[in-house]
Amino acid sequence: MGLEVWQAVVLGLVEGITEYLPISSTGHLILASSLMGLDTPERKAAVDAFNIVVQGGAILAVVTLYWPSCLRMLRGLLGKDPGGFKLLVMLVTAFVPSAVLGVLLKSTIEKHLFHAVPVLAAIVAGGVFMIVLDWRQRGRLGRTKSSLGEKTIDDLTLTDALVIGLLQCLAMWPGTSRSMMTITGGMIVGLRPKAAAEFSFLLGLPTLTAASLYTLAKDLHHAHDTGGQSFYQVLGLMPTLVGLVVAAVSAGAAVKFLVAFLSKHGLGVFGWYRLVLAAVLMALMAAGVVTLRPHGSTDPNQTQRTIQPMKWERPPTP
Repeated sequence: MGLEVWQAVVLGLVEGITEYLPISSTGHLILASSLMGLDTPERKAAVDAFNIVVQGGAILAVVTLYWPSCLRMLRGLLGKDPGGFKLLVMLVTAFVPSAVLGVLLKSTIEKHLFHAVPVLAAIVAGGVFMIVLDWRQRGRLGRTKSSLGEKTIDDLTLTDALVIGLLQCLAMWPGTSRSMMTITGGMIVGLRPKAAAEFSFLLGLPTLTAASLYTLAKDLHHAHDTGGQSFYQVLGLMPTLVGLVVAAVSAGAAVKFLVAFLSKHGLGVFGWYRLVLAAVLMALMAAGVVTLRPHGSTDPNQTQRTIQPMKWERPPTP
């Protein structure tokens, strides 16, 4: 059974919208997958691969919207733009910690953290974290209103980039949200909210590119070795292409929305949204509609629908 075009549209929308917003794409993919019944054994692995490769659409959106910065980094790599080279160094510095830990901890995380309690705990903790951070900045915790920071991306130091990179490592815990950790990390080191979001988007380029290419290569290699089908052969080439296009368009819209929103408002609303999402997921799990398990686990006595996480919200293993 392949993937219907409308299902590809839904998954593309979920990926595109939630990839850059600090609201946990894992939680949304669990919910969307449950409602569409995409947990059948014959296509589970293919859908998992689809949800990572479709991040290529989110990559395309950022490259399109921030092509001047990408061009600056390319010119910097060629020795023609010192500022562009500095930006590239900052992104590499922030990316390396999670890339290294991703290689070392991938199996352990999948085994121990892809369960209902850890994922829901991460969604709730992330929501509370953003609400508290927003209250602190607005002076609602009995302190003077905190500055939102005055740094631009050009003002980042290696220490700042490393702090953001170390915080991004926390997003390896499913349900945490890579964008949440990198945006709040940027704000913690003194970036303006808009600059923090833009650095998060740019940091997503190596992160998501590594995830997409790694998953695509692994899927094709497995298909070649076993004589089986690749994920797009199982799901269909057309739905795969549709998902990529929808993810690109929706991610572009989400990026523009977030930049405009953070320029005027704080992160608090996203924190409250995460708490609502956690409550919905808990209710569905309690009702037996959704069951979250680590990849590859089986239970012959399980009669309820089993939904496994469709992607990681963390820096992927390169």
